[in-house]
Amino acid sequence: MHVSESPVINSARLAEGGPLVTNMSGITYVLQSLSDGRTYVGSTDNFVRRLKQHHSGQVKSTKHRIPFKVLFVEEFKTLSEARKREFWWKSGVGRRKLKEYFDQLQK
Repeated sequence: MHVSESPVINSARLAEGGPLVTNMSGITYVLQSLSDGRTYVGSTDNFVRRLKQHHSGQVKSTKHRIPFKVLFVEEFKTLSEARKREFWWKSGVGRRKLKEYFDQLQK
């Protein structure tokens, strides 16, 4: 799946304080560490809970990189779909697409 084909990206709803998830049960998200600038890709069925875990240092792989900002969120009908997307973003092709996506945003 290419970035242009991605499911709904809801960073705008998140920024407005609106509901992040409607009838979707899988979320893939990208965070950026404000301490070192690196990104983290994850998936969950409860984004609000997971984000709190990241910010409180409860996630082993990110606890030394807090705080974070949310770069974007994708919603999927199932957690399985969200996990597949997470693994794709973490692949070499996915990482390159993620870099291209954010390079275009900065222009």
